[in-house]
Amino acid sequence: MLLKEFPSSQSLKEFVRFYRIIDFKFPDKSLIPAKAYPPRPEHCLQFFSTPMHLGYDSNKKIVVAHDSFLTGQHTVLHNRKFYDDLRSIQIIFQPGALYRLLGIPVDELTNMTIPPRDVFGPNVEDICEQMYHARSYSEMLSIAERFITMRVARLKGRTHPIDQIVQQMVACNVPYSLDVFIDSSCLSHRQFDRKFLERTGIGPKEFMRVTRFYRAYLMRNKYPNKDWLTVALDSGYYDYQHLTRDYKEFTGMTPKQFFALDSPERTLGGEEIYDSREKVSS
Repeated sequence: MLLKEFPSSQSLKEFVRFYRIIDFKFPDKSLIPAKAYPPRPEHCLQFFSTPMHLGYDSNKKIVVAHDSFLTGQHTVLHNRKFYDDLRSIQIIFQPGALYRLLGIPVDELTNMTIPPRDVFGPNVEDICEQMYHARSYSEMLSIAERFITMRVARLKGRTHPIDQIVQQMVACNVPYSLDVFIDSSCLSHRQFDRKFLERTGIGPKEFMRVTRFYRAYLMRNKYPNKDWLTVALDSGYYDYQHLTRDYKEFTGMTPKQFFALDSPERTLGGEEIYDSREKVSS
């Protein structure tokens, strides 16, 4: 099993936060559980080797993706189900990068999963074919880098100070107030909200909640023996009840109920943990 994040090349760091490679091989394919995918602060383009069903309980919608999909910023839980071994690469974009590459407000993609060709064009199908036949992780990364480099050559939008501020929100572990970020932007509150929504997909307060929630989610995965109050406080929550409210809103479950669910990586004896981002040669 491989579940790891890898850095982009220096020339693409302005557009790609990292690549996430997933390689799951199941001894009994009849026992592959669905993956309950919680909200996380990211826009993601994913290529994969086996068809995947994505279910949204809020509207009973099922999306069937055969080899790729693009997800906007999510604030709701969705379930990902596949029925065979999975080899996949996710391109996780820098804040504002998807807006710049596509030239459309990304709030149009919020809580949506769409075929990449709808926005990137039919040449995505060639990338899917190359990914399917890639013989190594390094080859998958090279294909992804070439694709993004090609898209950057057609760039539709400029960077904006908001993009750097969103990166700071994602990176910092200190629970700063929103006013700190607004003051550093040199924008009015209304301008800040408008630009943030256009380039991120949701408002700044909601984005900070998703970021804090995802931090707590990863911390619990990494330190399963930590009690929930410690996880809550270390992630920037006031108390366990504060964390529980976010879990119920984002997943419909309490933290304990959510972590009682099975997942593909747990079936293989692992967890969704990202300790480092490394180059690969295999």
